[in-house]
Amino acid sequence: MKPLSLIGLVLVVVGVAALALGRFSYTTEEKVLEVGPIVATADQEHTVDIPDIAGILAVVAGLALIVVGRRRA
Repeated sequence: MKPLSLIGLVLVVVGVAALALGRFSYTTEEKVLEVGPIVATADQEHTVDIPDIAGILAVVAGLALIVVGRRRA
């Protein structure tokens, strides 16, 4: 498979995943209190929403790269 087509395929997969999931979340650990050797921490969850237009653009760009990659034979 040509590199351009491979990049296009990856973009299509990422775009479909973005449309299917819509968001992802991750957790960070933050210091709440630090008194001498005693440290108190708290986990904080962050959620990132993925706009639908980003997923659609990734799929369209990936399909375009696949078409261009096949034509450049």
